Amino acid sequence: MSRGGQSKTRDEPERRCIVTGETGPKSGLVRFVASPEGVIVPDILGRLPGRGIWVTAERAVIEKAKAGQFARGAKGPVTIPDGLADEVERQLARRVCELISLARKAGLAVCGFEKVKAALEKGGTRVLLQASDGSERGKTKLWTPTGARYFGCLSASELGLAFGRQSVIHGALASGALSDRVVEEAAKLRGMREISAAPVAAGKDKEV
Repeated sequence: MSRGGQSKTRDEPERRCIVTGETGPKSGLVRFVASPEGVIVPDILGRLPGRGIWVTAERAVIEKAKAGQFARGAKGPVTIPDGLADEVERQLARRVCELISLARKAGLAVCGFEKVKAALEKGGTRVLLQASDGSERGKTKLWTPTGARYFGCLSASELGLAFGRQSVIHGALASGALSDRVVEEAAKLRGMREISAAPVAAGKDKEV
């Protein structure tokens, strides 16, 4: 297991964090590039042109990144904008919501306590989502299935946006490629928001 809770797989490309010096799977790091003006910008989608500069997807690590470290990666002088970690968090939250929305449209996602509970009982759930500002008592009535992932790094309004509603507390995603992408991006967001693991449901094991 690498930093940020990312599982290392043999076939996944690895990159080196410019701050920690550690090498790990790309899925556990955030890519940055220098704009033509030399300004460091996050490349959440991994599509921006330029030399990729990688930092572990944890707020504390990104906040420690110095201009000199970015400059070495960019092979030239750079400027770090104010609030870079906040911008990474904002873009990651938007990306996670977009992916959940795509999963919903593909028929892989459900929301609402009863529908989520039914999905968990049926099996095949890949991700359990619960709002960070939802009732702790209500959240402990659900459980993370063995082999699934739990994320509580989105607010009720953010989950609502993902599901096309005003507010959502509980959501679940079935297994599928889109759900795997949610896992990858939500793990980064959790690192940026420093969210702990799942609450323990009565009679159920806590997700590790």
